[in-house]
Order: sequence, then C-alpha cells, then structure tokens
Amino acid sequence: MDPELEAFIPLFPRADLTDPVAERKNFAELAAAIPAPDVTRMEVEDRMVPADVEVPVRIYRPHRAQGATVWLHGGGFVMGDLDTEHPWAARLADSSGTVVISVGYRLAPEHRFPAALNDAYAVLVWAAEHAAELGLDAGRIAVGGHSAGAAIATAVALRARDERGPRICFQLLNQPGLDDRQETWSARQFTDTPWMNRDKVTAIWRHYLGPTPASPYAAPARATDLSGLPPAYLTTAEFCPNRDEGITYALRLLQAGVPVELHQWAGTFHGSQAILSAEVSQRQMAELGAALRRGLVG
Repeated sequence: MDPELEAFIPLFPRADLTDPVAERKNFAELAAAIPAPDVTRMEVEDRMVPADVEVPVRIYRPHRAQGATVWLHGGGFVMGDLDTEHPWAARLADSSGTVVISVGYRLAPEHRFPAALNDAYAVLVWAAEHAAELGLDAGRIAVGGHSAGAAIATAVALRARDERGPRICFQLLNQPGLDDRQETWSARQFTDTPWMNRDKVTAIWRHYLGPTPASPYAAPARATDLSGLPPAYLTTAEFCPNRDEGITYALRLLQAGVPVELHQWAGTFHGSQAILSAEVSQRQMAELGAALRRGLVG
C-alpha cells in the first residue's frame, strides 16, 4: 500500500451496503469533505434531458473547450448524484480542457437495471442530437465514468455499437466494475480491502440486478464480442476486487482490435484518489485528464 494512502485508511468508512439508502448520506458527507474544485475557468450549467424520465445533468464547459464526455459517477449503482460527483467532474473538465456532462442517473435498488443505462444512453443521444446548440463537435463525444459509472459507460459503448447509435470516439474507464460473477483472483482474494471488498461487490450487484439475470449491458464482462468499440483508457487499482476483471477486459479489447491504454496503479485501493493530498492521487487525476484530452482532441 502506498504509505500516503495507508495513513488515511482508518478515516474511510467501512464498506457496507446493507442499507443503501442510509449509506447515501454517508457517501454525500464523504464527498462534501473533499476540497472544492476551482470552477473560475469554466461555465457550469444544470439542465434536464428529456427522456422517458427526465435526466438531470450538470455541464462543465471550460473556456475554449474541445470535445465532450458523457460522465457517469461512481457509488456502486446505489449512491451518488450530481453534487457528490461535482469535485471530480469539475477537476476532470479543468485538467482535460474538454466539456464534461455529468449525469444524475437513477439509482438502485429503487430503480434497478436497466434504468441507469437508459438514462446514460438518453443523455448520449441528446448530446449528439443537440451538439450544435450545446457548442459541441458531434464527432468528438466520449463516454466515461468511475467504478459503477465506468461499468455503465462501458455498457453505453456496447449499446451504441449494437444499435448503431451516436458515434463514440473514446472510453475513459476508471476502476470499472464489470463482472457480477466474481470469479477472478482479485475478486476472490480481496475480502478486507479498504472501501471496496468482496462482500460490498456482492451487495452492489444484488441491489443493481435484483432477480434479473445479468446481461452484457448490465455486466459488460459478459459480452462475447468486443470488436468495433471505441478506443479506451482503462485504469485499475492494485488492492481492488475489480482489478483483474478490468485488466482482463482491457486485454480482450486489445485482442478484438480496439486501441487501449491500461494503467494499473500500484499501491492504490478502490477510490483512493479521493485522498487528494497523496502524490499518487495527484498523478492519477492528472493522467485521467491527459488521457481524455488525447482521446478527444489528439
């Protein structure tokens, strides 16, 4: 474990999703403790995207921004919103110099799969169809997210390919949770790792899926064909149950002919980039911004 991160482990809340509604409050308090981002170099606007159910979004538009990303927050499919994601969405927009469209998708277990995916996909379609109005280049739209949000972003890319939907030029997948089966080495071994462990992963998938069998759009590791997907930048944390499924997915993308950058962050745990004072967290955030800029702008 990176020593700067290890010092903070006692301050992290226990990984428990027995009562997801109660945990939302703890998650919001944790996010509120993160230093506020500097938004003086961008415009921030809240909008409602018309769909079967209106979807709230927060748009971060840096001055002279190029390209845009439909961004999905983390929180195990059951926690998080536009406010908890604000520190990260704003920093990503600032460091990449690109527009970030943060999505307030519906949460499980009240709204199980495919509600979150439908919300995210509706925002992608809206962004592509209203690109001119939003000041975007319809040919430079990416999808991305952290943790559960990265899983949803991965599913959005699969669906857009399958349905011949809007063209996605890039995927930014930070520590994605992609496989409900929990059969990898890291999923079986990491039973007591900080913030994310095997029991919490089990609870996450139970809340998200309910009695519905997992499909590739719910758990993208189940997809059998990864050809024709957008180039990807995928990260994993060393001490994270999701680590090996992320690495395996990146390798499968490569084998399917999809350009991939894979960054395995040594000494980190799931979500440890929230510890902004750590040097490795600062490198992680800077690299996410740089990768997004490369993927959208070149």
